[in-house]
Amino acid sequence: MNNTIFDDVFRTMIEKMPYLAVPLINEVFHTSYPEDVKITQLRNEHQQENGEVITDSCLLIGKKMYHIECQSTDDTTMAIRMIEYDFAIRIEHAEKQGRRYRIEFPKSCVLFLRSSKNTPDHLEAEVVFPDGRVHLYSIPTIKMADYTKNSIFEKNLLMLLPFYIIRYEKKGHDLNEDPELFQILLNEYEEIRVNLEKELSETGKSELYTDLTKLIVKISDYIFREEEAVRKGLGDIMGGKVL
Repeated sequence: MNNTIFDDVFRTMIEKMPYLAVPLINEVFHTSYPEDVKITQLRNEHQQENGEVITDSCLLIGKKMYHIECQSTDDTTMAIRMIEYDFAIRIEHAEKQGRRYRIEFPKSCVLFLRSSKNTPDHLEAEVVFPDGRVHLYSIPTIKMADYTKNSIFEKNLLMLLPFYIIRYEKKGHDLNEDPELFQILLNEYEEIRVNLEKELSETGKSELYTDLTKLIVKISDYIFREEEAVRKGLGDIMGGKVL
C-alpha cells in the first residue's frame, strides 16, 4: 500500500466532508455549483483482472463525474496513472447502447501538494486509437504552492488548509532555532485559526471547524515530527491558545 498521511487526510475530507470539494471543483473546472449541491460518492475501489485500482475520490454531481487525485510528490508517471484510474472508473459505469458501449471519462484533475517549476499545468498523453486517430488526453493540475492563505479563504478552498503547512517543511530546523521566525509562523496560524473560526461559526458549522483543525494539526505533526517545540506551538495555536 502506498497510502500516506496525505492520502488519509484527503480521503477523510472527501468521505466525511464531501461539500468541501465543491469550491475546489468550481475552481478547477470553472463550474458554479452551490456548496449545498447534492453529491453522490462513488466507490474508490475498481476491480481489474490484474488487481485492484484504488482512487482518492470519485464524486457524482448531477450527471457529471469528478475524479480528484491528491499527489504528495511531482510524479512524472501521473498522466499514465490517471488514464488507468479514469478508464477503471468509467468501465464500471459504461453505458450500453444496443451492441455499442459509450465510455465517457470523468472530469479529472491532480492536486500536487509539492511541485516544482517543471510541474505542468496540465498532464498530457497522446492516445492512438486502432483506426489511427490520435486524441490528446489532458487534465488540469492544482498546485498548493500557487495558493496563499488569503486566496484559500477568498475562494473558500478550505480543503487545502491542512496541506498549507507543507510550504514550511524545509524550514523545520530554522523554526526550531530562530524564535522570531517561529513567532511569524505562529502568528500566521493564529490568523488562519481566527479566520476559520469566523468563517464556520457564521454558517453554523462548528463541528467542521473542530474536524478541520484536527486535520491541520495531524499534517503539521507529521511535517515537524522531529521538531517538538514547533509541533507543540502549532498544536496550542490551533487548540485556541494565544502564545
